[in-house]
Amino acid sequence: MNEIDIVRAVTEEGYQISPQAVELIKLSNSPENLLKYILSTIDDCVFVIEPEHVDLKDFEASKTVSGIISGTSPGTVSQMDSGKIPSPALEPADSHMMKAFDPSLDALKDPSLNALKESGLTLGVESDAISAFEISGSNTGIGLNIPSSKSLAPHSVADSVADSVPGSVASSIAGSVADSITDSVAGSLSNPVYSSVSSRSAEKPASSFFGHPGSPSVSSSNRVSSADSLFSNQGNAFPSNSRDEGVRYVPGRNPVTVLSDITGHSTCVGEYMQFVQYFRDRYSRLSEIIRSRTNARPIESLKRKSFRRGSDGGTEELSIIGMVSDISSTTNGHKILSLEDPTGSFSVLIRNSDKELFELASRLLLDEVIGVTGSVTNDGKLMLATKIIQPDVPNSVQRRTGSHGKAVLISDVHVGSSQFMEDAWLDFLDFLKGESDSEDMREIASQVRYLVVAGDLVDGIGIYPDQEMELDILDVYEQYRKAAEYFKEVPEHIHVIISPGNHDAVRQAEPQPALPERICADFPKNVTFVGNPALVDLDGVQILIYHGRSIDDLVASVPGVSYQEPAGAVLEMLKRRHLAPTYGSRVSISPEKKDYFIIDPVPDIIHTGHVHTLGVQRYKNVLLVNSGTWQAQTEFQKRVNLMPVPARVPVVDLADFDVKILAFD
Repeated sequence: MNEIDIVRAVTEEGYQISPQAVELIKLSNSPENLLKYILSTIDDCVFVIEPEHVDLKDFEASKTVSGIISGTSPGTVSQMDSGKIPSPALEPADSHMMKAFDPSLDALKDPSLNALKESGLTLGVESDAISAFEISGSNTGIGLNIPSSKSLAPHSVADSVADSVPGSVASSIAGSVADSITDSVAGSLSNPVYSSVSSRSAEKPASSFFGHPGSPSVSSSNRVSSADSLFSNQGNAFPSNSRDEGVRYVPGRNPVTVLSDITGHSTCVGEYMQFVQYFRDRYSRLSEIIRSRTNARPIESLKRKSFRRGSDGGTEELSIIGMVSDISSTTNGHKILSLEDPTGSFSVLIRNSDKELFELASRLLLDEVIGVTGSVTNDGKLMLATKIIQPDVPNSVQRRTGSHGKAVLISDVHVGSSQFMEDAWLDFLDFLKGESDSEDMREIASQVRYLVVAGDLVDGIGIYPDQEMELDILDVYEQYRKAAEYFKEVPEHIHVIISPGNHDAVRQAEPQPALPERICADFPKNVTFVGNPALVDLDGVQILIYHGRSIDDLVASVPGVSYQEPAGAVLEMLKRRHLAPTYGSRVSISPEKKDYFIIDPVPDIIHTGHVHTLGVQRYKNVLLVNSGTWQAQTEFQKRVNLMPVPARVPVVDLADFDVKILAFD
């Protein structure tokens, strides 16, 4: 095992290693076993493996114990040591995945289940799946380089493994491989560091999104220097996991299944590695969506001359997938995008003569993940784009059918505000109770199964300067107690789902957890509290609930998006498959180990609020609803010339997604 193999294996496990420690491992009698032992026993808080972490005495003791357990007496050469059945964790870092790609390799050709167990394969595949990445040296460190000749989509890797081993074994490891590949592709950078002054803040230091794994330690400020890498994993305390957490089922006449929710699963304390993990997850999941539609190469491969020219000597069109780190304009009015992926960064030119493409480029946002197709200039420094691919929703997305009844979508109730429209709200409660004067309204009310509230249940305290001047209830807990009294009037058969917003008594950073138990205890049993955002299933219909604070960013950044037509902003989110694409703008985003803002799977309904205006739109079988408010125009809204649309209630038929707007003013 040489130095490169040792550094590669350590890097892929999320650590760095000093040259002295590398030399100690290399000179040991069993470097592979020693390295495996170190990686399995090292403390999670360690970033750099130093010589003091190479404990040969403990290692020898562990070998003796292992030999007794496996039936091999000390001093006996095991199958593993003799090389008959190599352990995946002990081989050069990329050998296991190469075996999965190549069924002809002897070690995985026809192993017995016992032999695989002895070698650790059935337990070690998930941790080694990232080994499919090559490691390429550079003068600043060791960078990840995805092999261009093989697809690393989770399912294709799992299928390759299934082809390489007997069926009884493949079924036990294919899922682990798929999950590991999904979790291992890295991501982008956060607010603290930007790469260009053209579209990033000038006072922030220049840096790469992805950098190199061999970066120095991080300062206490959590800012990243130009050598730092958001693709390096300088500690494995925050393992990647793109699978949904927080799934829970609420039974009853009108059941609710919470499919994705941050509540109870937040791990964020603001450390550097959490930013790494967050952007890793974002990049890997969004790039996977795009990769299913185009055969993209890693950016590093564009620097290879053979890829820049076709076999006939003409220019070859290539595709890459990257995160937008910078957007600038040339003196001639063209646009230049800087895209980054795990292997490097590259500049892409969008010519203003291509009107359609240039218009699309003008709507791109920082930190969104896109695919670009084009040709590379002879010097290998610039791509001339001919196509831009956003994650978007596939044309083939199917709308779920088979449910029944209606769901009422509201937001921004703002109980406690002096502008809270209590009379209109009480009329709304009468409607839910079937006490409307209109027979048509009573008929609609009889079919209501769900009431979904997308944030800002109360007006809160201290949300903006001099807010107390516009409050009728000055205590936030009193505001919630008053809100609970209102919701006790909602008929028990209607299942109420409440998500928080920026005025609610939870953390301001998103994703936000559900309201605390102290508040929830006052509400009736037919109320389910979820976080923001939250994906819920209403008896067969999936609805993504998001308060919508990022609409402010989209209105400011995307031409044509306005507060008067908020569904247009939600449409821009859907095209990017992300609820808050730009990091570090108006929305404070907590760097969790999973990006809860990614729109995956595609829901039937996206329900937002926040901007106090009503909007309904359909896009590729997805219904977009931005509900209005129950608060009249405030002084702040007058100053910014925002005219709210209060007391308008969208009611959605869960069978055919037909929408009716009911007025209660």
